[in-house]
Amino acid sequence: MVLQQSLKSRARRSGYIYIYIYIYINHLPHAINENNKTVLFADDTSLIISNPDPLKFRDDANKIHQRTQEWLYANLITLNWKKTHFMNFTTKNNSISKFDIIYKDKKLTAVDSIKFLGLILDNSLSWKKHTEAIVPNLSAATFVMRVVQPFLSLDYLKLIYYSYFHSILTYGIIFWGNTPHSNVIFKMQKKIVRTMVGIRNRDSCREHFNRPKILLLQSQYLLFISGNVDYVRLKSEIHGFNTKNKSNLHPPPSKLTVFQRGPITLE
Repeated sequence: MVLQQSLKSRARRSGYIYIYIYIYINHLPHAINENNKTVLFADDTSLIISNPDPLKFRDDANKIHQRTQEWLYANLITLNWKKTHFMNFTTKNNSISKFDIIYKDKKLTAVDSIKFLGLILDNSLSWKKHTEAIVPNLSAATFVMRVVQPFLSLDYLKLIYYSYFHSILTYGIIFWGNTPHSNVIFKMQKKIVRTMVGIRNRDSCREHFNRPKILLLQSQYLLFISGNVDYVRLKSEIHGFNTKNKSNLHPPPSKLTVFQRGPITLE
């Protein structure tokens, strides 16, 4: 009874500590709101800094990091340096300007990829490392399907597909579903569908997607986009002319290919 009461007391104190920390962290964006955008999600905090000038970008990054450290010190919070990283996003054709972010002889670790909320981001947003990371999980799901396929009906195999394969396939698909690296994932999807319906590896499975009523990877990507286009304006909202394309989406102007292949500019 004493042990249980002690555990409850510790849990209560821990809950108070987490509440206080969240109150502090919610004030962080207001304290360092210059030349950056602060993104808070649960206990993860990200600082986004952008500047076309490499020298000004380096100065801004170091100033914002110093201001963040001073705010944390003033609120009796310590930064976990082992879990804090710095990544410089750039395009494939531009070289990365290497520099260090230092505060009191401590340097942030520079990385070219990082896992963030279950997605692996790389510094060129190619999503190659993310697709490579989920292939083993999809292969494991395909192996499970091959083992149980002789003993279960198609309805039960669908339950296994949506539990072990579909959940991995669709997570973050709105970001990487239109990249060239998604072809590897699509091959994995065709492989598990062939296993479900019991056909050979070299047989065409185009018509067999209809039997278990499973959407192709490309169709799943379009489905996600159709549910996330509320923030994009129509062309009829831009001008008042009665043109044949007035009902189409009006994508914002862009120069980068990685943006033009994204979900906003897809028509």
